[in-house]
Amino acid sequence: MFIKPYGDTLNDGAVQLSFTLPVGDSEKAKEAARLFCLKLGFKSAEVVHSESLAQGFTMFVVYGYTNLKIDFDKVEIDAGFNDDCMNFNEINAFIKKKIGRKIVIAGACTGSDAHTVCLDAIMNMKGVNHHFGLERYPMIQTYNLGSQVPNDELIDCAVKVKADAILVSQVVTQKDIHIKNMKNFIKLLKSRGIRNDFILVVGGPKITNRLALKLDFDAGFGRGTYAEHVADFIVKMFVDLNFAKHKR
Repeated sequence: MFIKPYGDTLNDGAVQLSFTLPVGDSEKAKEAARLFCLKLGFKSAEVVHSESLAQGFTMFVVYGYTNLKIDFDKVEIDAGFNDDCMNFNEINAFIKKKIGRKIVIAGACTGSDAHTVCLDAIMNMKGVNHHFGLERYPMIQTYNLGSQVPNDELIDCAVKVKADAILVSQVVTQKDIHIKNMKNFIKLLKSRGIRNDFILVVGGPKITNRLALKLDFDAGFGRGTYAEHVADFIVKMFVDLNFAKHKR
């Protein structure tokens, strides 16, 4: 089944774009924004809004129309978290029955990243949107180191507390700094010969499971993720890999 963007009429190909150009707001700047969209391949484009952000920078909103379409039946998704994961009570019962002790998780927002909103949503007791954080799970012992934590410091903590899993949060992504930091994290683990001693999870607004696996993490969690998604993955992987026998 082929599909196209929808605006006013089905399959009219209407698309709304927003972007910033490094020029002041003017009629010439608007025309530059329109021409830019035409160069992207849109058959027509109209600047419907422009606003100065700072001296020499203008944000534009443009309506464009395209003839491109996509075969929806051939779309492959990034297999991330499972919406059918266990809930709070089921996860705790699963740990008691299958593992028989608390799961230990160490987490931090590493590198220069100072934004803890994602880390706190997953780890803090109150969680977010009525989804309890990992600290509230009676069968999970958590260590939340906060923000701007050096990678080696998080690793040291995980080793000290005998963590079963490490949770890395990455919110800031300018110039792919999050990718550089995640690569460094894996490199440090491998240099110490302990990469396989932990279940490694990374999360953030622009993190995908595909990206996480590419960088040698065990899973990646992005937008729409709650603590139960992370916990469900960790405890099931723990049992599948027989971590209890491997580590204790």
